[in-house]
Amino acid sequence: MRIVRYAVDGVRHYGELEAGDARIARFEGDPFTGLSPTGRIDKAGDVVVLSPLERPRIFGFAYNYASHVDETDREIPEVPVCFMKPSTAVVGPGDAIVYPADGELVHFEGELVVVIGKEARHVKPAEAHEYILGYTCGNDVSDRIVQRKESKYGTLLIGKGQDTFAPLGPVIATELDPSGLSLTTRVNGTVVQSASTADLLLAVPDIVSYLSRRLTLLPGDVIMTGTPSGVGPIRPGDEVEVEIEGIGVLRNPVVAENL
Repeated sequence: MRIVRYAVDGVRHYGELEAGDARIARFEGDPFTGLSPTGRIDKAGDVVVLSPLERPRIFGFAYNYASHVDETDREIPEVPVCFMKPSTAVVGPGDAIVYPADGELVHFEGELVVVIGKEARHVKPAEAHEYILGYTCGNDVSDRIVQRKESKYGTLLIGKGQDTFAPLGPVIATELDPSGLSLTTRVNGTVVQSASTADLLLAVPDIVSYLSRRLTLLPGDVIMTGTPSGVGPIRPGDEVEVEIEGIGVLRNPVVAENL
């Protein structure tokens, strides 16, 4: 199932995006408390597709592909390197990534994103799939200048947490095997990242297990699993696409901040 969150005449719904992507079967409820078919069908061209989750907690994993570790001239971490983004960083498909007025070097980072389906604590890797609702595409937008300054003092917030710095979507794909999905990022139609999730240093089950051993994961939490090599700058006027096999394409324009 590909679960899509969307709006019709300002009213928000969840639905299932049907084969061909032209129709959405509307549901009542939400994916975490239960979805019930309504029998209503909406034309995809008549709706506004929203972020799959409105205000999730966002956990991120850094340096989780060897290729990205190499391009940053670092060593593979001894322990997983984790961070969080504010829920206000989330935007959906087609929404703008706002380039900060004082920004100097802002990068895209295409990533596979895990969506937690139920409360999880002390989960074993072999059990992780029982707590995962599905997967979506994400872009871990990062202001590198701010990030580097923060990192010198052991912190990381503004460099990755500004408004619009966490595009998610377009759907939550359920019953998907995350172990070998192709991931492609394009800027203005040019491929800039091409990798497989098979190359994750810490695989999805281990990511869920690691976090849940130390904190309680909640329904609707999302985990950005890391980015492969090829990260690079974006500027106002660009369009970024993150495409993951079995999920779809997350497409966002970049616009200048208007103060």
